[in-house]
Amino acid sequence: MQTRPVTTADLAASVIAVPPMARDQNLQFHRGENEKIMRHIEAGGVNILLYGGNANFYHTALSEYESILGQLAEIAAPDTLVIPSVGPAYGTMMDQAAIVRDTAYPTVMVLPQQGLTTSAGVVTGLRRFAEKVGKPIVLYIKYGDFITVEGARQLVDDGIISWIKYAIVREDPKVDPYLKELLDQVDPALIVSGIGEQPVIDHLVGFGVNGFTAGCVCVRPDLSAELLRAVQKGDLSRAREIQAIFCPLEDLRNDINPVRVLHEAVKLAGIADTGPPLPLLSGISEAETEKVRAVVSSLIEA
Repeated sequence: MQTRPVTTADLAASVIAVPPMARDQNLQFHRGENEKIMRHIEAGGVNILLYGGNANFYHTALSEYESILGQLAEIAAPDTLVIPSVGPAYGTMMDQAAIVRDTAYPTVMVLPQQGLTTSAGVVTGLRRFAEKVGKPIVLYIKYGDFITVEGARQLVDDGIISWIKYAIVREDPKVDPYLKELLDQVDPALIVSGIGEQPVIDHLVGFGVNGFTAGCVCVRPDLSAELLRAVQKGDLSRAREIQAIFCPLEDLRNDINPVRVLHEAVKLAGIADTGPPLPLLSGISEAETEKVRAVVSSLIEA
């Protein structure tokens, strides 16, 4: 596993995959199946893996947390950057800080908590977490009321932010006053688009952010990596072609549930047996499974 500090060049060099986490029938971390997912992503030219919402770190027990982090680090290739997550509750992240602090992980992402938060409270909480963990952290902005632009800038100015995952969904990704203001106050090289392949052109070209995270990359990492290269080279025609290939699976994720659909898609693609989803989530219906199976088949053949 890559253990040196994360650079802005790293963020631009690879798509940041956000994979599901495979579990056995007893809901325990399945080392072998998770290794299959990792090898598949690495083989497609992607060497940054962010274990967050798609891995359902929201509901991971503290009792298994240290073991999971240890196994993910062991199965990663030497040049693969693996980023785990903490939280979203303040008490949970502070307990996890003691575990992450003693690992070789260069950074960790704080999952965003919706509700029962204020921006000032988030700033204070993340400062205290960063102090305890002793590493720069990834700020995940998913909800507009989670943290203000000023709050995000304060954390960057404090020197505790490794990078920012920006994932507020807009009806039109070209129109985003929050992102525009964020880019006015924070170095764009620290900001990564966090909503998959579809807004990549708008975010990387239109706003100038530095890279993107995605879930569908876990099925076709080679194609997602080509999308990043096409956008960086200015070949927007090819980039739009690739976006159109990913669109059916992304549409199903939006229509049903992003995490639950990706969990099943990786299994249906034959990449790994992801097993049952960890509660408080559940699987998708048989009818939904057939829809996912059809679009995954087309994505694999594309």
